[in-house]
Amino acid sequence: MRQRKTLSALTAAIALALSAGSVQANTGFSIGDTNVTYGGFIKLDAMATDSDGEMIALGRDFYVPSLTPIGGDSTSRFDMHARQSRFFFATSTDLGNDEKLTGHIEFDFMTSNNGNDERTTNGYSPVMRHAFIKYKNWTLGQTWSNFMDLASLPDTLDFVGNPDAAVFIRQAQIRYTHGNFAFAVENPESTITPFGGGARITTDDNATPDFTASYSLTTDWGVLRVAGLLRQLSIDGDYSGVNYDDDVTSYGLSVSGKINFANMNDLRFTFNTGKGLGRYVGLNTTNGAVLTGSGPDAGLETIDATSYSVAYRHLWNAQWRSTVLYSVLDIDNDTALTGMSANKNTHSYSANLLYQVNKKLMVGAEYKFANREVESGLDGDMHRLQFSAKYDF
Repeated sequence: MRQRKTLSALTAAIALALSAGSVQANTGFSIGDTNVTYGGFIKLDAMATDSDGEMIALGRDFYVPSLTPIGGDSTSRFDMHARQSRFFFATSTDLGNDEKLTGHIEFDFMTSNNGNDERTTNGYSPVMRHAFIKYKNWTLGQTWSNFMDLASLPDTLDFVGNPDAAVFIRQAQIRYTHGNFAFAVENPESTITPFGGGARITTDDNATPDFTASYSLTTDWGVLRVAGLLRQLSIDGDYSGVNYDDDVTSYGLSVSGKINFANMNDLRFTFNTGKGLGRYVGLNTTNGAVLTGSGPDAGLETIDATSYSVAYRHLWNAQWRSTVLYSVLDIDNDTALTGMSANKNTHSYSANLLYQVNKKLMVGAEYKFANREVESGLDGDMHRLQFSAKYDF
């Protein structure tokens, strides 16, 4: 009975702490030697999209380069959702001797694939974004890849903004940081194009983790980051009735940053290139490798890719700001292996006008144009006008 009362009292204390709103998001509450904070945002997106054919659901929620339709009739659609809304819990435990152990767990609803019912409830399940702990120089758990640069992401209403060019990936890892350097072993996954083209093969057959290293320099003029990727692409098992067994080395280089100008304006850029970048760029618009044949003796050949983007943010005054953005992904396919339906290029540009109503509420509008071209020369366009309102808490 006493234990039940104790648990009820603890639950009431947590509920009281969270009910205090933004104050508690900053100061949190304590349980023993652990301080707990809570935060996140609520965001509404409304989008009018015109494309060359019908776009599948995920591409209607945010821009996914590989989903821009090709070869269909002009199609107009209107969508509204609040799926980008997210929340997190962060903890900090005092271990004594000036040591702390911290944790972070975060969820949103953006890529949830269940509860997709727009007839009545519009319910979506939370999806884990981050779950990691930090102790001294170590980060252990799921978070942004060490190959990715958050500082170079543009200030856009679209979920990613520059997905053609950006390294955008979260995965489990063990990272060690020393000064400006960081090294990590990260969860591997191989994406393969069948010989002649067709549905992607996702193998999960890797025998080694992905290795990443980065160097970040922060100065008065901005941020510069250089990162490298080394990994194995592997296929080992029965796929569509054929037993494959091969692996190939993949590597990549990323240079990105943010340059600060007067009046808090800035230029954000990224450049990525490599053999077998695959899922690391373009939201997996291209695969890491292609099979060299359709029989059991077939091997793997990496697919080269290069991406880049530039975004300029201008503050008109204390409340109004805009970002103009251009983003490109170029893929070098061996069409004798991939076929002519493989993605060759995607590019997009956008411009927005955002109004900061107060320090917690932002509203704005954004126009985006996107194009996807395949190796046969066929291409398709997308035009999107987006309105958003976002409350940070």
